Amino acid sequence: MINESDSSIPRKDESGGSADTGSEMIPTSEKSGKPEINGSTEEPTGDAENLISRPAETAIETIADDDGGNGTEEPAAEGSESQGMSFIDHLEEFRWRLVRGGIAFLVATLICAYYADFLVNEVLIGPLKQSGPNLSLQNLVPYGQISLYLQAVLFAALILSFPFLVWQIWKFVEPGLHEKERNASKFIIFFISICFFTGIAFGYFVLLPISLKFFAGFGSTLIKNNISVQDYISFFLGTLLTAGIVFELPFISYILSKIGLLTPAFMRFYRRHAVVAMLVIAAVVTPSTDMVTQLVIAVPMIILYEVSIFISGSVQRKKNREMIQENI
Repeated sequence: MINESDSSIPRKDESGGSADTGSEMIPTSEKSGKPEINGSTEEPTGDAENLISRPAETAIETIADDDGGNGTEEPAAEGSESQGMSFIDHLEEFRWRLVRGGIAFLVATLICAYYADFLVNEVLIGPLKQSGPNLSLQNLVPYGQISLYLQAVLFAALILSFPFLVWQIWKFVEPGLHEKERNASKFIIFFISICFFTGIAFGYFVLLPISLKFFAGFGSTLIKNNISVQDYISFFLGTLLTAGIVFELPFISYILSKIGLLTPAFMRFYRRHAVVAMLVIAAVVTPSTDMVTQLVIAVPMIILYEVSIFISGSVQRKKNREMIQENI
């Protein structure tokens, strides 16, 4: 007979399974029948119990949800508006800036067109009338006066809408700047506009009268100085635009100093060379050989150069203070 106490014969437990003594088995608690971990009979709670009772796919989703946070996204950093914009978004923004600028220029053109006669008779031809009777305008082509009126109105509209156009350009560039750069450039539109308007005023009230008076008094009295309308408007617009651009020298100095291409030490070192170059430019631009007239042209440029040195020095000192604070 077979002895039931013989341990070499595998026995079946109550659940119908065979208990093989040679195989490893997970120990369980006799009372609860739940798995023992390191001799402990603690019941799994919380997420661990859910992972045991749920399917594998559900458990994986639960872990993924737990790792992903509570479903709320952190707010984007302040000033990072342009970081999330694609190339198409930038083109769309640029297009709308152009549209707004075009609308402003159109409104300014309509306003100037209403005062077209005043602009042509008083503003455009005014410096010519003040130069004396020796200069007179004549029209050589059928559309000459139409072209004259159009150019006068459009140029006046450009001057009138200049601050708004610059503001649109600035608003397109501004999102790509840091917060410190934005704060440092709060008055940049006002600064650019003042420089441009000052240059236009200098060209109109100083350069044009001096040049036209010289042209009216030069040469033989037997020759009539009949100036073509097209030549006069080209000379008029060219003089004012050149003066407006030259008076943007402080702003150009500010930008070059900001990006590190210009330093006050460099400008001070080449100050004498710059003064000589300005005197030469004044002698070339000024039609007369009068030294006083040349100084009238050269002195404002020298003053602008000194102002540019001061602005560059201010930018350099601010950079040095920021570097010191960062090192601290």
